[in-house]
Amino acid sequence: MAYKNIILKKQDHIATVTLNRPRRLNSLNEEVFQELIDAFDNVGRDAEMRVLVITGAGDRAFSSGADLKLPGEGGEQAAYERKPILARDIERTWPQGTIRALRRLEIPTIAAINGVATGGGYDLALACDIRIGSENARFMVAFARLGVTPIMGGSWTLPRIVGFAKAAELLFTGNFVEAEEAYRIGLLNKLVPHSKLMEETMVMAGTIASRPPIGIRMSKMLLYRDQEVSLETALEMACMSSAIVQNTEDFDEAIAAFREKRQAIVKGK
Repeated sequence: MAYKNIILKKQDHIATVTLNRPRRLNSLNEEVFQELIDAFDNVGRDAEMRVLVITGAGDRAFSSGADLKLPGEGGEQAAYERKPILARDIERTWPQGTIRALRRLEIPTIAAINGVATGGGYDLALACDIRIGSENARFMVAFARLGVTPIMGGSWTLPRIVGFAKAAELLFTGNFVEAEEAYRIGLLNKLVPHSKLMEETMVMAGTIASRPPIGIRMSKMLLYRDQEVSLETALEMACMSSAIVQNTEDFDEAIAAFREKRQAIVKGK
């Protein structure tokens, strides 16, 4: 698929997806969702990719969420039209399909938040494993202000990140959360100067990409599955995962590198 609204770049085992509608504050419509789903699937099929970074073009917005303007008002295509929601829409073209495709990725995902993240843009950031923001970052659930409900999983991810009570406050009030507050309550893993945002993000992405990728994928699987199962089941899954990774070439290389006091050269095998 040729992308009109996003940019997909791959380098040094790191895939970067940039929402590229800066004049529209990187807002989301059905065409953007289709491109994101395709890009996420593309990255997931590429065995060379070990980390995914998502960010927004420009200095003002990560994503302002749904493009609510109609074509005659300067928009292109509304993200949420009043029409029947079919199963194929949810999976392939609608906002939920975007989150499904993102969360299906076995590799770690990082949101580099360069500005405002509201509504669906907020949900997209929350769906990533890690969030790094600049002082320009601002968050707002937004749905309360429009009289609608979160459509991209924010009501599931938000309480798992900031706790139930804080999530309820943000969901019911629709108030902005500034960068410092976002870092304090755990919405952001790191808060960095705006000029250093992508540099700092790539440092973390590079660190993750340098680790044995099979072990990282297994760790991500355990991280999410363990939230939904008993301790006994979690221990069983940990045992099985350990048996798998200890029979990889990367495990042997990592042990050798540790003993020889050098950097491991991992191959994902």
